[in-house]
Parts: sequence; structure tokens; C-alpha cells
Amino acid sequence: MPLTTADVPARFLQAALLVGHIPLRAVACDPRVSYALYVPPHHYNPRPAQGEDKLPLLVYMHGTRRDISAIHDAHGLVAFAEATPCAVLGPLFPAGLDGPNDIDSYKLLRSKTLRSDLVLPAMLDEIAQRWPGVRTEKIFMMGFSGGGQFAHRFLYLYPERLAAVSVGAPGRVTSLDSQKKWPRGVADGEALFSRTVQGDMVRKVPIQLVIGGADNVVHGGEEFWVWLRQMKARDRSGTVEAGGYENSDLPQMDQGRLELIHVHTSTSCRAWLTMIKGFENLSFSSCALICSPEAPCRLR
Repeated sequence: MPLTTADVPARFLQAALLVGHIPLRAVACDPRVSYALYVPPHHYNPRPAQGEDKLPLLVYMHGTRRDISAIHDAHGLVAFAEATPCAVLGPLFPAGLDGPNDIDSYKLLRSKTLRSDLVLPAMLDEIAQRWPGVRTEKIFMMGFSGGGQFAHRFLYLYPERLAAVSVGAPGRVTSLDSQKKWPRGVADGEALFSRTVQGDMVRKVPIQLVIGGADNVVHGGEEFWVWLRQMKARDRSGTVEAGGYENSDLPQMDQGRLELIHVHTSTSCRAWLTMIKGFENLSFSSCALICSPEAPCRLR
């Protein structure tokens, strides 16, 4: 049985590496995937009685470069966790899971060898068991770029697990279109994930959409994408397209972002747009995301 914070005297929690920065852990259901966790030592109750408040959990979803250093930044997420207070989870889906060219499989939630939509709930189950003072039934999620892709797709499938979500500058998006197949739309969501996309549930979740005011440069430049399309035309094995550099069937850059903004702000979704002037690429230090002053929700 795994050691839980309820098993350890409070004075030994830090020595047992159960509060503060938790060592990177493999997920039991898929050890290829791991996660970092920060639990603020002075705000954590290791044995909450029934009905007592637990620490809310913020999930920081990495982008394509797999940079989760923000969870170790004393002036970034650590300071935010201490001030809020909340715990912070940083999942890490490594590149190469579906093949040597795979860097995108986690973003689409389902691929040849990975169900990232199931791995995250499994992480939450592990945290609920080992850290009973962290609230995992409903989480807050933030993600930039590739992390924003994961975040808005996870919202479609698991709205009941999200208290609020902040989607920052996703390069390619999935629309709530029941006529288009995944990942362009959600027509076959039930067949692929055994879950029905429920628009009424999605509309209940506060959604922040964040873009940089100067974020209008296509990654790699137009020449790179021309080369990539030519390479895919030569490679009919499916290796690159299934898990390679960004599924080119999806709308790119502004087209997809504007579509996502339109879908969520023109319906009854609880969505608002934040534009960060002067920024090309967003990071945690660029804006406070979910906890920005204009946000209608807080992590409590």
C-alpha cells in the first residue's frame, strides 16, 4: 500500500518528501508518463476531517517542449501556490511515445499507444489517495500552446472534473462541431472515448482564452510547413501523421484560435478573452491566467 500523508506524523512530512516539491513520479497505469507535484507545506492539512476544506488543485499542462520548470520556479507557480493557497500538478507526457517522431500524441487525448484523457484522471486518483488533503474531484487547469490544446479537448470530454480552465494560445483547436470527426470536431467522440460531449456541461465551466497580442508568427515559418506537407505526402506509413509534428489536418494558428474564441464567446459558455499586449509566446510569467483580476472565479 502506498504511504499517505495521513500515515506520517506532520513533523516528518517534509523529510518523507510528501510536502513541498514532490519527486517526479511515474503514473502506475502508464509508467511512461510522470508528474511533478508541489504541495505548500504550511497550508496543507494531511488529515482533513469530513467536511473540512482541502487544498484546491491547479493542473499546469505543458506545451510541445515539455517544459514543466514553472512548477519549480520560486517566483512563478510556487509563489502562486503559497499565496493562493493551492497544490500544483505538472503532468509530463514525454515525446516519442508513439514512435521516434511523436511529439503531439498527448494533445489529441487518444493515439496509437496513449490515452492521455485516461492517464490524467489516474494521476488524480493517485493524488487523492496519497494526499487526502488535496481536492481532486474538481480541478483547475491551465495550459499554453500544446497544453492549451490538451486543456480544451479535456474540457469537452470531462467538464464535470473542471472547476475552471484557462486555454492559452493553442496552435490548433477542436471545435464543438457535431458534423466533423475528431480532432476537427466531436462527431465521433463517443466512439473514440466512450464519452458523449455534452455541450450543456461544457457551458457551465468558466473558460479563459488567452492569446499574445503579437502572437501572429507561424512556428517554423511558412517554408517549414510546406516542407512538412511534402514530407508527409511521401510518407504513407502514417508514422509522422499519427504522432508527428502537429496533425496538419487541423486549422493552424489564428484560424483555429479565432474559431475557438467564436465558439465559446458566441454561445452561452462562461468564457472571456484576455489578450496580453506585446507577447508573442505566452508563459506563466506572462500572465496570471485563471487567477487574473478580471477572472470571475477563484481557486477556492
